[in-house]
Order: sequence, then structure tokens, then C-alpha cells
Amino acid sequence: MFTIKGKTGDWEVVIGLETHIEVLSNSKIFSGASANYNPTIAPNTQACMVDVAMPGMLPVLNEYCVDQAIKFGLGINAEISHLSRFARKQYFYPDLPQGYQISQPADEAPVVGRGWIEIIGDDGNPKKILIERAHLEQDAGKLKHDAHPAKSFADYNRTGVTLLEIVTFLDVKNPSANSFITSPDEAEKYLRKIREIARALGVSRANMEEGSMRADVNVSVRRAGSNTFNERCEIKNMVSFKFIKNAIEYEANRQIEILESGGTIERNTMRYNQGDGTTSVLRSKEDALDYRYFPDPDLLPLVISDERIERIRRTMPELPEATRTRYIEKFGLAEYDAARLTETTDISKWFDTAVGDKPERAKAIANWMISELFAHPENYDITNEIQTREPDEPRIITPATLTELVDMISANEINGKQAKEIFVKMLDGESGTPREIADKFGMKQITDTGAIEKAIDDVIAANPSQVEQYKSGKVGLFGFFVGSVMRATSGKANPGVVNEILKKKLG
Repeated sequence: MFTIKGKTGDWEVVIGLETHIEVLSNSKIFSGASANYNPTIAPNTQACMVDVAMPGMLPVLNEYCVDQAIKFGLGINAEISHLSRFARKQYFYPDLPQGYQISQPADEAPVVGRGWIEIIGDDGNPKKILIERAHLEQDAGKLKHDAHPAKSFADYNRTGVTLLEIVTFLDVKNPSANSFITSPDEAEKYLRKIREIARALGVSRANMEEGSMRADVNVSVRRAGSNTFNERCEIKNMVSFKFIKNAIEYEANRQIEILESGGTIERNTMRYNQGDGTTSVLRSKEDALDYRYFPDPDLLPLVISDERIERIRRTMPELPEATRTRYIEKFGLAEYDAARLTETTDISKWFDTAVGDKPERAKAIANWMISELFAHPENYDITNEIQTREPDEPRIITPATLTELVDMISANEINGKQAKEIFVKMLDGESGTPREIADKFGMKQITDTGAIEKAIDDVIAANPSQVEQYKSGKVGLFGFFVGSVMRATSGKANPGVVNEILKKKLG
């Protein structure tokens, strides 16, 4: 159990996360405008009349975004609401041209209800983190304050892009720490698992660096062993795992210092200051009454059928956790290797394609991917075809390419050293398959025992003193003989055959 030592004893941290992920879709949640708002696009060119709240413009719910939310809900073991509603969340800010945000309040059934995900807790054991809901809402625009010394500008390209907000659940009737987040490390593990599921399902890029995933972090503290919850503060719009962990630790210590000095925690919304790693008050924390929610009169209740839910369930890919288990149990991969190969769905698909229907390839493919291919991301592509490239551009390594290289090693056509030389030539743009490159540069392995035996006899005859020393007990010289034979055959001799014959010859 993670605790913080205060002046008057140990304290526990209670953490709640409200995670926003941008839903992948071509158009926005309530309009047909493009959902692409990347920085290279001119401001306000991706916003339509609905997005900027022109009089008489009515929202129309994007069906695909609903399906994406359902898919994510199934991925977090959640209940899917058969009847869901949208409401207007009132707040006034220049980046929200309507003067309200269309969202799904806590007291209305969201698309995704109660669910859970599993992480490894601080004690090293699996821990289920409960999720209260995941609801759909529209994103706001973006204000630019540095384009003019005296003016701010509003870019509404992002306005109306679909957000899915995932909220953790704090069960006040069961205040033990076995179902909620209790440390900065657990917070990071939870967020990484949310990102992993969203990416695997194709629901979101969930990229904190680009802002398609961000989190509001709620922090409170209580005496170690206590079963009561104290007042919390919320740290807004966090977009870095490192900053989230730092903010939790600083905010927890800030609250402990206040409580140990006899003060009380006020429910505030906090700002995280990246420069010095501190938190400071942004404003007093709003609650539902402050937002004056009321049902959106322009949107009908959303009815979701069992047939729709099951249709989406049938299209869902294998989730990374299940893929890791399969790699460990079916292929015998180490946990670390299985984790590296499931960092993204693209990587696991690439690996599965390379392994094909021969599980005996799996360990070799995994080793090559992790030790060699991942070191050259510019040469990694998930497609099975070599892409068009300029003559001086590096070669794209495909699953079929790596499979052929591994199969050549297994068939003793080439040894490991030759395989690496072929791999480097492919990276440098050499045309042809691995087998064609091996033929072109005379890199086929010598497996003819007669030829290898002759090379060994020559080496033994040329080094009588080393032979005498080996036979008198200097067994370390065996490597000398292996190296001499490999040099004599330009590295082409099969090492296994060399070792076997040498042992017989040297006695």
C-alpha cells in the first residue's frame, strides 16, 4: 500500500481520474464537418454552421461515434445503456460558441455504464479499478493568446470533435482501497491500460502528446487505515504521464501539510505548473448545479438495441491482454517479449503475420523484431508489401521478409552472422529477398561435412602446439579452433557442425 509519511503519521492517497479521449471518426459528433483539426490546417476551415452555433442550426447525432463508444464500453467490461440521453452543460467561455456543451450528465444514463479494468497494483497483485461511466460529449475550440500582443483569437476547427470521458468509480459504501487508484504509479498504469484498449479497438489515437488523450486528476488524502473520504481537489487537463505522477505527489503533500496544521481542504480546481512541479488554485470547483444541466431539446433519446451491441461485439479484435496471454501460453514467449509485441495492435498484427501457421518460428521472430527491427523504426511497416521508395531511401522490412530470413537460419542455409549481414544490406536498400541477397553475395552456409572436415584438419595441422595444450587441459582453446575454422571458411561454415566435428577430432 502506497503511503506518504507526514509529521503526525502516515497518509493514504485517494485518486479519481476523468479521462478524455478523442473518438476516431471522419466527422464530428453533431455535424458533418471534418474532425481533422491538425495544426497545419488553417483556422476555422473545418467548422460548419452547426459548430459555431449559427441561429437555426440543429445537431444530428453521429451514429458511428455511438458505435465507437459502445465498442470501448465492451472493452472495459461495462454495461451498455439501452436508453441514453444528452443534456446541455451551461458554461460561458469564448472557445464554446454555443454557450453550452452537449454532454451526458452523471444523473442521466450515459452510453457506457459501470465497468472495470485490471492493472497490477502496488503490491504486485492484479487489481480491478472500477469505472463509473463513459459518456459522449463535444469538444470545445481552441484559443490562441500569443498571435497578437493585445488580442486573443478563437479557432473552432476542434469544436464539436467527439470526446469520450471515462470516469473512475469511488464506492463510498465500500471505502477499502481494493477498487480505486491509490498511488501515482497505479494512476499511470490505469491510464496506459485505457490508452492500450482505445488504440487496440481503433476508438482513439489516445495520444497525450497531441492532446487526443487528457486527464483531470482528483486527489484527496486520508489517515492510513481510515475508511472515510476527505474533500478532494481536481487538477485539470493533464497531458503527460510524468506530470500526472508529479502533480499527484505534490498535491497530496500539499493537502497533508494543510490538514496536519489544523486547516481544511477546500474543493478547488487546480492548475499544474510544469516549471516548478507545483499546483495552484485555478478556481473553486463547480458541481452539477453550477452547470445548470437540462435535457437538450434538439436531440431525441438514444435507443440502443441488444442486436446492435452484439453486432459490435462480434467485430471486436482481440485485446492486448488476451494477445499477451496467447503469446506466452502458445508460443512460450517471456512476459517482457509478449509485452513489447503488444505495445500496439499494429505490432502484434505484424508479428502474427510473420509467424503465420508455424508457431516454432515465434521465438526467433520475436527476438529479431525486438533486438533488430525495433531499433530501425524507419524500416518498420505493418503492410505486407514493400512500399514505393526512392533509390537512396531505406528498405521497408515486411513480415514476409523476416519470415524468410528466420526460415533460412532454421534450414541451416545461413548462420546468425550471415543473417545479420543480409539484414543490414536490406536496411541499406539492397533489392531482392533474403535468399536472393544471400545468393548474390555468396553468403550461403557451408553444411557439407566433407568440406568442413577438411578445413578443420587444415587448422589442426597448422596449430600443433595449441592442439597439445588443449589435450593437456586448456579447454578454453576450443574457441580458438572454432574461430580459426570460421575464418578459413569466410564465416560460411555451419557452427553446429564445426563444433561437433572439432570435439571428435580433438578428443
